[in-house]
Amino acid sequence: MALWRDGVLSERGAESLTGGSALVLPWVDALLADAGLAMRDLDAIAFGAGPGSFTGLRLACGIAQGLACGLDLPTLGVSTLAALAQASGEERVFACLDARMNEVYFAAYAAVGGVVTELHAPQVAPPNLVAPPAGDWVGCGDGFAAYGDALPRPARVRADVWPTAAAVAALAAPRLMRGEGGDAAQAMPLYVRDKVALTTAERLARGGLR
Repeated sequence: MALWRDGVLSERGAESLTGGSALVLPWVDALLADAGLAMRDLDAIAFGAGPGSFTGLRLACGIAQGLACGLDLPTLGVSTLAALAQASGEERVFACLDARMNEVYFAAYAAVGGVVTELHAPQVAPPNLVAPPAGDWVGCGDGFAAYGDALPRPARVRADVWPTAAAVAALAAPRLMRGEGGDAAQAMPLYVRDKVALTTAERLARGGLR
């Protein structure tokens, strides 16, 4: 979780084997308390909209909607791949996250002066069918670690970069200033992939295991 206040970011986070759902609201309270703020002082709620794990995306969207509805605030969904590009600090990012099921989520971004511009929209595909656009790119994300040489890669790769709550907040703040916040009831995860399970034959055809 992160709090953006007049350009100053604060963040709470931890690795959790259970997904961390029980920590989210206490972190919200702690961030606000540290900043001397109350819930009523917030202007909007942003969330990592995806792509990513279905459970994680629904959790993020549900919590954002619950908070925003209770406070009558707008919401902003931010692409996790765009947040990955923002968190990397690189200028030309080929973002790639492990999508499981022998696939990866990927997109390309230019990130200059804190502004992240989508150059190639998020997609999902088996790693052997993915290739970075022509040019000088930095590959970022755990997709490069998960699939090794099966995934074509740019000359430079940073597989240890992750989307962060601070990156989500940093991308959402200027959008809110432009009036882009939406009705919480309309907030939706960005799944990219609609099918969440494969048959045994489909897994084997993609090189997976039974």
